[in-house]
Amino acid sequence: MDYLKFDKAQLVNTEYSLKKEYIRTNRAGSFASSTIINCNTRKYHGLLICPIDHFGGDNHVLLSSLDETIIQHDAPFNLGIHKFPGEYSPKGNKYVREYIMDPTPTIIYRVGGVILRKEFLLVEKEQRVLVRYTLLEANSPTTIRLQPFLAFRNIHSLTKANMDANTRSEVVNNGVKIRLYQDFPYLYMQTSVESEFVHVPDWYYNVEYKEEKRRGYDCHEDLFVPGYFEMNIKKGESIVFSAGTKEISPNAISKQFASELKKRVIRDSFENCLENSAVQFFSKNGQGTGIINGFPWFSTSERNTYLSLPGLTLARGDEKTFLEVFDNAFKRVCNRFSKDPAVNGGRFSVDVPLWAFWTMQKYIEAGADRKEIWKKHSKAIKEILQSYKHGSNLAIKMHDNGLLWIMDHGVTWMNVRNHGVYLNRRMGYVVEINALWYNALCFALEMAEEANDKDFTAEWSGVKENLKESFIDTFWDGNKTYLSDYVDDTHKSWAVRPNQLFAVSLPHSCLSDDQKKAVLDMIEKELLTSRGLRTLSPNSHEYIGVIRGSEEIRNMAFHYGSVYPWLFGHFAEAYLKLYKLGGEGTIRRWLIEFEDCLNERGLGTISEIYDGNPPHLPNEATSYALSVAEIIRVSKMFNQSPLK
Repeated sequence: MDYLKFDKAQLVNTEYSLKKEYIRTNRAGSFASSTIINCNTRKYHGLLICPIDHFGGDNHVLLSSLDETIIQHDAPFNLGIHKFPGEYSPKGNKYVREYIMDPTPTIIYRVGGVILRKEFLLVEKEQRVLVRYTLLEANSPTTIRLQPFLAFRNIHSLTKANMDANTRSEVVNNGVKIRLYQDFPYLYMQTSVESEFVHVPDWYYNVEYKEEKRRGYDCHEDLFVPGYFEMNIKKGESIVFSAGTKEISPNAISKQFASELKKRVIRDSFENCLENSAVQFFSKNGQGTGIINGFPWFSTSERNTYLSLPGLTLARGDEKTFLEVFDNAFKRVCNRFSKDPAVNGGRFSVDVPLWAFWTMQKYIEAGADRKEIWKKHSKAIKEILQSYKHGSNLAIKMHDNGLLWIMDHGVTWMNVRNHGVYLNRRMGYVVEINALWYNALCFALEMAEEANDKDFTAEWSGVKENLKESFIDTFWDGNKTYLSDYVDDTHKSWAVRPNQLFAVSLPHSCLSDDQKKAVLDMIEKELLTSRGLRTLSPNSHEYIGVIRGSEEIRNMAFHYGSVYPWLFGHFAEAYLKLYKLGGEGTIRRWLIEFEDCLNERGLGTISEIYDGNPPHLPNEATSYALSVAEIIRVSKMFNQSPLK
C-alpha cells in the first residue's frame, strides 16, 4: 500500500477526505487533530490542544484552526474550509493537490501559478505548534495571510459568542498574545519573519462539527478570530507560524522547526506506523510518566495502562519507559490497598491489580529478574492478595471454594453505563476475574517458592488448588465446550463472549489443553474478525452489529457485539501457546489484516472499536493505545523479546 499519501481526486471529495483524520501529539500532553483537509469535524479537533494546570490538567482547545489566504494582484484565495449548517465556506479544499504524512503532516496547495507547501508539527516538550509555509512556485509578487480561529474551552464543551471574552490582543515580538478568559494561559502567536497583524476582532457563528452531529451531540459553536497576520513571501522562501503558551524569539522559530523535524519517525511501513503511533500515547507531567488511553478525548486509566504497557514499551525494547510508567502506576494501586480501596463512589475495578500482576509477568518474560521483582514488590503483592481474600471492599470477596465473588455491577472492563445504569450486568463468579485471580496466585507462589518464603506458600498453595478445581466445576460445560461468562445467584450466563479467552491466554490456566482448544475453537468460530474479537456472538438475540445512533444506543453496542482489536493480542498469544509453530501461519494471516486500519480513519494508527458486522467500520476513539499496543505485541510474538 502507498503509505499515508492522498491525491487531488481524494482530497476534493469531502465524503472521502473528511473521514480521514490525523493525530499528532507531544510529550508535554498537547495534541493536534483534524481531517486531512483541515476541516474540523469534531469538537475534539484543533491545531493546539493542551492540558491546563489551573483546570486540573484537563485538555483545552486553544487554537482551533488556522486559515491561509494567498493574495496576488489584490485577488485573495482562501485555502481554509469550515462546515456551517447547509454549506462549506470557504472551500479551500479545491486548491489542495496532495497530502503527505511523512516526515510530518504536509499539504500541497495550487492556486493558478502558485504552489504552496504547508507543514506542521508539535514541539516535543512544549505547549507549542509550528506551521511552516514554503512558496514552491510563484510568477508574481505574493502575500500570505494567516487567520487564527480561537476557542479557549474544554475539549468536551463548545463555546458561544459572549461578552465575557477578552478580545484585546497585546503586541509581542513578531506577533501578539491573547487570552480570552481568566485562568487560561496567554496564547502567543508569532511569525519567523516580520509581519503585520491587522486587529479586526470578530466571531464566526455556528461552525458545525459533522461527527458530533452524527453521534447525537451538540455540534455548533462560535469561534473568535482576533484578526490576521499578513506578510510577503518570495519563491523558495519559508515562513513559520508559532502558537504556544510561552513567548519565543522570532529568530529561533525556524531553527526549532528544523530541529523538531529531525526527530520524526518515518511512517513507510506497517511496523514504523505502529512505532510512531505508540510513542504518541506517553505523556509526562509533575506526577510522572503515564499513558493516555487514546485520542482525541481520553485521559488515563489504570486498567488500560497495565494492559497496554507491555506492547507500548517491552515489545519495542523500551525498558526505561516501562519502569517509569509501571512504578508510577503500581504505587497508586499499593497506596489504595494500604488505605481505602474504594474508588469512584465506593466502586473498585477489581481486575486492575490482577492485570498489574500480568504486566509484571510480561516484564519477566522480556528478561527481568524474577527474584528482583519479588524483592521489590512482595509486600504489595501480599497486601493485594489478602485484600481479595478478606474482601477489599463491599464489591468483592473470596469464598471458601477459592473463587472471587463480585457483589456489584460495573467493576469489570465491561462496565458501560447509560444514565447511571450498567448495561451489561455481570455479578457473582465472573470468568475473567477468576482466571486472573488464579494466574495471580500461581505467579506469586512461583516467586515465593523461589525466594523460600515458606509462610506465604503454606498459606496460599491450598487456595490455589481449591480454586483450580472450583473454576472447572463452576465455568466449564463439556457439552457446550466453552466457559460460562458469569454465574450469579440465579443463573449461569452462557453468552459466547471473549472474557473466557483469558482463561487460555494467561500464563497460568486452570484448563487442560483439550479444554483450551475447545474454547479457542468457539472464539474463532463466533467472535474472531479481521479487526479483533466481537464482545458477543452474532448468534445471540442480544447481538448489536453496528455502532450507530445516540450515545445510549452506541453504549449498548459496545459490549453486545462490537469488535475490540486489543482482544486479538490475547487470542494470538493463546493460539501460539497451544499450537506453537503450527499456529504461526494462521496468526500472521490475521495480523496482516490490521494493516488496512492504518489508512481507514486515524492515519497510521488503530481505532478503539469496530462494528461487529462486516465491513467492520471503525468507531469511537480515532487512535487507541490498547489497540496499537496489542497489535505491536502480536507482531513481536514471532521474535525474541528486544530486552533479552
